[in-house]
Formats: sequence, C-alpha cells, structure tokens
Amino acid sequence: MDDRNRERVILHCDMNGFYAAVELLSRPDLAEKPMAVSGDPENRHGIILAKNQLAKEKGVVTAETIWKARQKCPDLVLVRPHMDKYRLYCEKINAIYQRFTDMVEPFSIDESWLDVTASRRLFGSGKEIADTIRKTVKEELGMTLSAGVSFNKVLAKMGSEYKKPDATTVISRENFKDLLWPLPAEELFGVGKATARKLNEMGIKTIGDIARSDKSHLTSFFGKSGCVMWEHANGIDDSPVSRYGQREPIKSVGNGITFKRDLTSDSDISIAVKALSDTVAGRLRKYGVKAYGIKVDIKDTHFKVISRQRQLYAPTWLADEISKIATEIIRTSWKKGVPIRMLTITGINLTDDIMEEQLCLLDKDPSLRERNEKIELTMDDVREKYGKGAIGFASVINNDLGLSFNDHKKNSLDNPDDI
Repeated sequence: MDDRNRERVILHCDMNGFYAAVELLSRPDLAEKPMAVSGDPENRHGIILAKNQLAKEKGVVTAETIWKARQKCPDLVLVRPHMDKYRLYCEKINAIYQRFTDMVEPFSIDESWLDVTASRRLFGSGKEIADTIRKTVKEELGMTLSAGVSFNKVLAKMGSEYKKPDATTVISRENFKDLLWPLPAEELFGVGKATARKLNEMGIKTIGDIARSDKSHLTSFFGKSGCVMWEHANGIDDSPVSRYGQREPIKSVGNGITFKRDLTSDSDISIAVKALSDTVAGRLRKYGVKAYGIKVDIKDTHFKVISRQRQLYAPTWLADEISKIATEIIRTSWKKGVPIRMLTITGINLTDDIMEEQLCLLDKDPSLRERNEKIELTMDDVREKYGKGAIGFASVINNDLGLSFNDHKKNSLDNPDDI
C-alpha cells in the first residue's frame, strides 16, 4: 500500500463565535448588529466571552474587558451567557461528527479533533469530509465552523485557525512550511505571549525561526516545552485522537512558567506559587482527580534545575493546600535569596476516587477543609460561566512576573504524562 494511503488524516473543527452563534438562534433580531456574550453587562470589568462577526470586524476580541470592547464598538449589544444551552449544542455538534467517525476528541466546548483516516472509503478525502461536516452543521444547527485538515493534531488545529469564518484549510507535508513558517512565533500552537516575548529576545520571531533553531538550545532554555515547540514547528506530532467519551489515564497535572523577571523575594515566591497552585487545582477538579503528592521543579538563572516532591496523608485538589505544600518544599530545598527563573508545580500520584479521604492527624479543623473546597468549587463555577479571568487571588493582580488568572489550556496539548 502507498505510504500516502497509510498516513493519518486528522480534522480539527472549531465553531465560529460559538456562544454568540447559539445566542443568535433565539435572538435573530441581533443578527445584523455587533453583539457579544459577556459577564455582567453593568460591570465594566467583565470579560468578553464570544462575539459575532460584525463585532469582530469592529475590533472586539475575546477575553478583553467590556469597557475596552465598548471603546472600540459603542453600539455593541451584550448578552449574558447560558452555559446549559452551550453544552446542549456541544453535544449536538459532536453527534454530527460521530456520523463520520467514532474517533472524536473534544478539546473544549466548541472544538474537536476527528481522525477520519478510516472514513475516506465512505465519505471521500479529508477536505471533502470537512466540507460535508461544515455544510451539515450549517443546515441542521444554523451555525458555522472552520476546519483544519492535516496529518497530525497540531497542524489540523493550526489549519482551523488559518482561515475564518466558515472555511476549510488543508495543511499537508508539502505546504505546511510555506503556510506556517512565515507566521509570528506566537501563532504556533502551544506558544503563548510570554514565551513569544522570550523567543523574540532570542532573535526567534517566526515559526520558521523556531523550526530552524537548535533543538537542544530550546530545550535547555524552556525545558520540555522547548522540545515540543521545536517538534510542532517542524510538523512533528504523533499524539492520537481518542474515541469519543474516552481519554488516556492522567498521570500528573502541572503548570509551570518562565517568569518575566526572576523571583528574588519571599513575596515573589508567594505570588508565583499561589497563581500556579490555583491553575493546578482547577485542572485537577476539571479532570475529577486528586493528588497524593506535590512535585516542584525550580530552575535558576544558570538553567540548573532541581526537582523535589512530597507525599500527602490525604489527596487534595485544593489550591490552598497545594500552595502551602509547594511553599514548604521551596523553603526547605532552595537557598533563600537565590533568584528563581522558572517554577513548575505538579500534582502527582493521582486518584480518581474523589471520596477516598484518609483521616489526616495534622488536620486540626476538617471543617476548614470542607469550607475551602466549597469556595474553590464555587470559583470553578464562576470561571466556567464568565471566563477564567473572572475571579482569582487578590495578591496576584497587577503582578510584574507575567502571571495572570487565565489558564491558557487551548495553547497546550493534553499529555497524560505531564499536563
């Protein structure tokens, strides 16, 4: 059999302005007006969650504040979010995808990967399948999507971003360098703004620059993410598409960052640990797992890395507990005053039995733990409804370390070995 016939064909389908599109189904009177789904319209610091094409053309962008959006578009109509409706349509959309393949892996509420390698005999080429799906979703649900077609998940994802709205982009082995390498480095899947700034400081400005860089140099500077970055820029990704409703067992959940400036004080460390612990705890709760251990990786200004971990009496998914443990690990493992360049906090030894609680003799007030759990679960609900930047710890606000409340999950692939 020809190698081309054996090569995977992966689709990434991304709904266009999904929240706004769902709202327009019940509010057709807003179809010809710039509109956006947001938090409380009376709160100028609320966040834009989604916008329609007319608002996009006025410069309104997702995740900006309401007051900034209204500066760009004074006649912007704001609609409150209805998460129950979005989940319902998410199920309908994924049901359409499953007519073409059972290898459907949702990436978020409005986007999914599809492995259609084995579906081509029935439905045609990858592009033909993507176009048929776009047509079906439009006819049956009244919404549009953009699709990327490629030989792996990363390039399929970048294909769905390449041209919007309502378009199909094919990224092949023959054209991916021409299409993607001229783009800015931050357009690479997995590269955020902070990483892009670091790359620019190194003279690496485009995706092509990343691809042509020395892999070992990127790895020494950015750790494992540097290696992944280089592979993605070179079109390398062998991660599979999971069957719908399935995912590989998660072995660890972590978050790390190279800071905008080095951590030099106890206050710096406290802010960094709180922000990272908040993200890790939120992801643990999202995946329905708790951690029996906490691992901390610390990199100094000479790129030397140490890794320390501590096992727990009882599993946790609470930011407050993770933060205290991580702080204690740093206090006992790192010489005070020595600058920290990068910090990673990871929950390890996970359990999905969330009722599995052992009596911790050191826990003098079990009711405090229960109260903290209620608070953090409520924070999850607020972030789910109004966006990840809607609520967080006061001490992290306006820091100069490059930290924010936003957990940019869309910029990283789930890895059961290191999330």
